[in-house]
Amino acid sequence: MKKGKGINKRKKTRSRLLWIAIAVIGIAAVTAAVCVAGMLKIEENAWITPEELLVKYMEHIPKQEYEEMYAMLHIEASGNVSQEDFAARNSAIYEGIEVRNMTIEILAYDEEQMTVTYQASFDTVAGNISFENEALFLEDEEGYRLVWDDSMIFPNLTSSDKVRISDTQAERGAILDRNGRVLAGKGTASSVGIVPGKLENREEAIARIAELLEIAPEAIEKKLSAQWVKGDSFVPVKTIPRVEEIELMKIKPDEEALREKERHEKLLEIPGVMISDTEVREYPLGEAAAHLVGYVQSVTAEDLEEHAGEGYTANSVIGRSGMEGLFENELKGQNGCRIYIVNPEGDEKEELTCILVQHGQDIQLTIDAGLQISLYEQFQEDKSCSVAMNPYTGEVLALVSTPSYDNNDFIMELSSEQWTALNEDKDKPMYNRFRQVWCPGSTFKPITAAIGLQSGAVDPTEDYGNAGLSWQKDTSWGSYYVTTLHAYEPVILENALIYSDNIYFAKAALKIGSDELKSSLIRLGFNEELPFEIKMAESRYSNTEGIETEIQLADSGYGQGQILMNPLHMACIYSAFCNEGNVIKPYLLYRNDAAVEYWIPDAFSNETASRVLEGTKKVVNDSNGTGYAAHREDILLAGKTGTAEIKASKDDTSGTELGWFAICTAEKGAERPILMISMVEDVKERGGSGYVVKRDSLVLEEWFSVQGIKN
Repeated sequence: MKKGKGINKRKKTRSRLLWIAIAVIGIAAVTAAVCVAGMLKIEENAWITPEELLVKYMEHIPKQEYEEMYAMLHIEASGNVSQEDFAARNSAIYEGIEVRNMTIEILAYDEEQMTVTYQASFDTVAGNISFENEALFLEDEEGYRLVWDDSMIFPNLTSSDKVRISDTQAERGAILDRNGRVLAGKGTASSVGIVPGKLENREEAIARIAELLEIAPEAIEKKLSAQWVKGDSFVPVKTIPRVEEIELMKIKPDEEALREKERHEKLLEIPGVMISDTEVREYPLGEAAAHLVGYVQSVTAEDLEEHAGEGYTANSVIGRSGMEGLFENELKGQNGCRIYIVNPEGDEKEELTCILVQHGQDIQLTIDAGLQISLYEQFQEDKSCSVAMNPYTGEVLALVSTPSYDNNDFIMELSSEQWTALNEDKDKPMYNRFRQVWCPGSTFKPITAAIGLQSGAVDPTEDYGNAGLSWQKDTSWGSYYVTTLHAYEPVILENALIYSDNIYFAKAALKIGSDELKSSLIRLGFNEELPFEIKMAESRYSNTEGIETEIQLADSGYGQGQILMNPLHMACIYSAFCNEGNVIKPYLLYRNDAAVEYWIPDAFSNETASRVLEGTKKVVNDSNGTGYAAHREDILLAGKTGTAEIKASKDDTSGTELGWFAICTAEKGAERPILMISMVEDVKERGGSGYVVKRDSLVLEEWFSVQGIKN
């Protein structure tokens, strides 16, 4: 450490001030000599020592208590520095480098010379700074006083030197799909700015700019009134989409691109307006993956306060939702920063500390972008959610929620009107449906079947008898009947799955009993957080701690009652039918060598799992099956449809319906294994679950095509 110059300067200062000290002591001696006997005398132990005074002085620095620091100085010996100049110099440096966690170690005290040698250490925006230094004190009638000059800040700092900070912005890591396709990464947009000195008819021009940019004129005026702004300054006002020339060259250019081009042209017609390229975060899939990927925004004052010391600056962005928020620490990286001293000529004199830039990590997901887009395109006009996974590995291949929003809009600074419109939209485009729980309807029946088989309460060959299309256990149920859509024989488990028989599974639930059903569902992860990177709502079997009535129990058997399920949770349980009874653990972070992990090993026996799988194969491959529309000749599939009634009461006839379809490859040797579950709201009068089957079949057609879904 270079401290020689600072200490030599201190010695010169001591020599220069020796006569001042002698004079002060002389005056004190004369005063004492003429004092009358009996005058009060200051006790030696009433005086604070130089070491103690120095520590107190340093403790004020992180608190920005410059007035208290100034009160400790020997003003004359400190060059008669004014309090204003003292505060300005110290605050500019200490606050500029964000000093915190100050510690002082006293190394030595020279009583004769009245010098304290000490070690100072503190954290800054660029890391820790530590140095050895020397402080000089003088004594007057009030005690010891610190002799201050700029070398008290840093040993080699003079009054003509400056302390500089330079930043190197870390690049935010990209978010990639399993094939390396970018889900979030670097893009280019247009920065619209104003050169104030070139504005003509300022008020009128600003009003026109505000109109074109869909922001308030007051917001523009606020930016133009910043202290740093001069007449020839370029003042960024808003970031807008860049006009891609390649898009405009198409025979039929995108209408939005044409509108954006027109907006650019109108802005450039206004004197003083300039448009330049700027790097931004870009989301190539837009609406198709917005709920999954999320978005970033510029940090706010609240963010800087909440995340103090984490490397954020006023120019930083921060992940607000989705993967951007979940992996913020990994993605953001660490900005590089240097603190150094320059002389009056601007030459670097000394580096005080340095943090090397660390660019953010790329995050690769198990998601297949092509599948994500395909599911979004099929359901984009619906209120829906879809999940897809590899049932044999647990890799989550798609997470889709519709309707959606364009996360790129958040990069372009949403106007208050746009934000209000998004939040007040009756279809709730900001609402992430794949994280929620829903009434599963008949997609729950394979789970009831597996619980019944596993517990021994259900004999798969037992004929429950044809009860017609409506049934009640006895007259104790009053006017309540369980209804179904198809009559068939024999009424055994396999046929009950094929025809999706509510009555069969109501009877099965009664055989299982409420206690067994409850304990089995708890063992299958109900009322428990799903072990997954994204927090999902917990599946529930009841609004209370138990299943309270026979009717509720019967309804639960076919996925009504108070049963609510998260679609990814359902996919995990369905995976047990493909994995000899083991419930797979889902995951989202891509692994090169993925070792299969089970969330719930041995949830069912191999025999139980195989029996249910065979039944769900028939649902898709038997011509009477409710999922037969998804049947393929080239690949063996298994699945289950479901239609859940959502109504205010049992007598309500105006309620809506949720349509479900769960479908998976039924053989481990499948070339492109997949387990996919989709839920669509408001399918009443639109074909019920058949609507969902049709849409999912189109997705699977792409997935199983020779080339697969294009990435």
